[in-house]
Amino acid sequence: MPQLKDRHFHTVADLIQARIGIQIPETKRTMVEGRLRKRMRALDLDSLKAYGDHLFDAGHLAEEFVHIIDCITTNKTDFFREPAHFELLRDHLVPLLCRRRGGTPRLKLWSAAASTGAEAYTLAMILQDLIVAGHGFSYAVLGTDISTEVLRVAAEAIYPEEMLTQIPPAIRRRYVMTSRDPARKLGRIVPELRSQVQFQRLNLMDASYPVDQDVDVILCRNVLIYFDKDTQKAVLGRLAQHLRPGGFLIVGHSESMAVTGVPDLDQVSSTVFSRAQDLIQ
Repeated sequence: MPQLKDRHFHTVADLIQARIGIQIPETKRTMVEGRLRKRMRALDLDSLKAYGDHLFDAGHLAEEFVHIIDCITTNKTDFFREPAHFELLRDHLVPLLCRRRGGTPRLKLWSAAASTGAEAYTLAMILQDLIVAGHGFSYAVLGTDISTEVLRVAAEAIYPEEMLTQIPPAIRRRYVMTSRDPARKLGRIVPELRSQVQFQRLNLMDASYPVDQDVDVILCRNVLIYFDKDTQKAVLGRLAQHLRPGGFLIVGHSESMAVTGVPDLDQVSSTVFSRAQDLIQ
């Protein structure tokens, strides 16, 4: 089956790096072409060469680009992924934020690379458990992603059983409804949590973000690794602008070096940074 023309592949790769920050070297060409075959088939085209012609010669690149993003972006996600972060939030960061604010604060948390929503709903689970345990606060969780397809899945909040088994059993019993048909092997997040979590499309490469500027906790984990250093610094600087003074940014374990030296962000533990000079108490 004919592949993309060289000029078409390089144009797509350049556009993806310019618009969403992901670098696609020649070594990833086979992977990219394999993923774009999904769109080729959806458009009833008989080859990748024909798909490239559809994009560039027939002038359909603009309308097709959102689908290209959905195909290209990696959307690996799990409930309670890197569980130490959620333990830290539950045991230290959320209680600390509540003590600082006093009264009955409304905490805002942002999952900045939400994928299909597992991270955002994990946040809601630990926050709801703290409220049930007697902590006096309310909360809102925002999940954002560049991919419209994963955001659709996140909003539906229906997941296969193999994903849901990663949730601790007691928490799963409280916050996941199982299908009445055991053969379907699906579960859905309960309405109580779904009502606290909102999703919207957002490109971290944009010059500004339509997000509140008093967010208490931002999770941006395992996405910075796909950006070059200049893009990492620019994204981190924009994220910092949306943190409440004293709020916390949590990154992936392989990404903490990217945050070093970013203005307004001070390291308080290996993967946790604060907009103000704070120590975890």
